[in-house]
Amino acid sequence: MKTAITEMFGIKHPIIQGGMHYVGFAEMAAAVSNAGGLGIITGLTQGTPEKLANEIARCKDMTDKPFGVNLTFLPAVNAPDYPGLVRTIIEGGVKIVETAGNNPAQVLPFFKDAGVKVIHKCTSVRHSLKAQSIGCDAVSVDGFECGGHPGEDDIPNMILLPRAADELEIPFVASGGMADGRSLVASLAMGADGMNMGTRFIATKEAPVHENVKAAIVAASELDTRLVMRPLRNTERVMTNDAVEELLKIEQEKGADLKFEDIIEQVAGVYPRIMTEGDMDAGAWSCGMVAGLINDIPTCQELIDNIMSEAEAIITQRLAGFQAG
Repeated sequence: MKTAITEMFGIKHPIIQGGMHYVGFAEMAAAVSNAGGLGIITGLTQGTPEKLANEIARCKDMTDKPFGVNLTFLPAVNAPDYPGLVRTIIEGGVKIVETAGNNPAQVLPFFKDAGVKVIHKCTSVRHSLKAQSIGCDAVSVDGFECGGHPGEDDIPNMILLPRAADELEIPFVASGGMADGRSLVASLAMGADGMNMGTRFIATKEAPVHENVKAAIVAASELDTRLVMRPLRNTERVMTNDAVEELLKIEQEKGADLKFEDIIEQVAGVYPRIMTEGDMDAGAWSCGMVAGLINDIPTCQELIDNIMSEAEAIITQRLAGFQAG
């Protein structure tokens, strides 16, 4: 399948694995890229330029296909060494970067000069247009269904994607609620040039996370996520568990007086305990409503092959069958 995204990134299938904290290691990225999609290493999980350089080298040992690095720009008291991470990506020969969080304008000139393509993650049409205006090559349009940070507008993809298609001139992929061939065909129908999957890729054989995490996703329905940190205007969609229910209770009790410090125990530094150790009640971890569509743990190759064959069948059989003879 050829789209503007497969052409731009030099990949076989228009499927991107989003950058996910403590999931986007070399093993994950290489498995997706080898299966014909675009794998992504999560830069901030590595933390330092030295560790990221090592992870890029590891990924290159596992695949000769294109892969990218996610760089999320967050406000922080002790900010990561962003200039060092940018330099490492460029020196490592990585040609695709997924940016997220704050406006990436300050790093774009460095990436542009090095011939790096930048796809920015956006949760609204206005942010997508801003990304286009500052020179991003593509955007990942993130609907309200997504795991992680869906923004504050609460617009689901049935509305957000066609709106993005009406306004944007650069290519975009659909993100949030993506799981199978149906997701891909629906995204293409609404104007996207591919799709970005996060939660679906966690429930794969190669995902370097604890088996408890994969089992939790398979067991969950579409009703098992919660929105936390809404009062702080830093909304995150997470899988429900004891810690999350406790967090929501604190939010309710504190009301308008809520401060990040009140819920720090449930949200800060919990990812290693969950993803690595499998302590499923350690705190809040990002998970999309798409968990309700995930019922198995295939290899990345099986998953992507199934998506593409299902998409082809929908286009050539089901949809073609609706045309008047």
